[in-house]
Amino acid sequence: MQGQAQQQAYDRGITIFSPDGRLYQVEYAREAVKRGTASIGVRTPEGVVLAADKRSRSPLMEPTSVEKIHKADDHIGIASAGHVADARQLIDFARRQSQVNRLRYGEPIGIETLTKEVTDHIQQYTQVGGARPFGVALLIGGVENGTPRLYETDPSGTPYEWKAVSIGADRGDLQEYLEENYSDELTLDEGVALALEAVASASEGGIRPDGIDVATVSADSERFVELSNDDIEEHLVANDLLATEEDDDGDDDDEPAEE
Repeated sequence: MQGQAQQQAYDRGITIFSPDGRLYQVEYAREAVKRGTASIGVRTPEGVVLAADKRSRSPLMEPTSVEKIHKADDHIGIASAGHVADARQLIDFARRQSQVNRLRYGEPIGIETLTKEVTDHIQQYTQVGGARPFGVALLIGGVENGTPRLYETDPSGTPYEWKAVSIGADRGDLQEYLEENYSDELTLDEGVALALEAVASASEGGIRPDGIDVATVSADSERFVELSNDDIEEHLVANDLLATEEDDDGDDDDEPAEE
């Protein structure tokens, strides 16, 4: 009982390290990320692809009200997994930093620069009393001087750069799929196909166009473009991933609690 009470004491304070050097609240924030539906990022020589599973828990919910991919600047997109409200706050922060950079320096903000601004902001909430960590992970993807870049942010405030990565539910399985099928020579369309195939690999049956968000940032145009449902359906049909009516009947039984 005494050992359990001691662990609870470390558990309650974000500013207190446990004897083995752990911040339990940060680890709990990572668990919140795992409860969110998956988001996937794929970097190709032609640009960056962001895809997010946004299956709703009820047929009465408007699919357009579930936002998992956001435009941060003309050349940057952000996908999230975890607590939606926390993600919104960080995305608003990223948008402000992007505009501040344009006003101050007269040029678009770099992808790495923006990611580190966001992760510095996240890190402050791991060492301030009376606050809690952000229970969300982000994928920040975009094009900087013609070069595609893809970063992940962690609730600890640590940035990681990836060629392809998954956050949220079923991360282990999705990451394994990406590692097995990723190639440095992918085109942008092939990157979209890989992201959709990865999402489909972790779900029973196929995917509905209104159950997933997909966005790209092309290296040529350096513009964030969110694919319409018709565009997504074309990719799903081309890769034999489109859900049938039979698949849709029972696919909402085990949805994560957070988006």
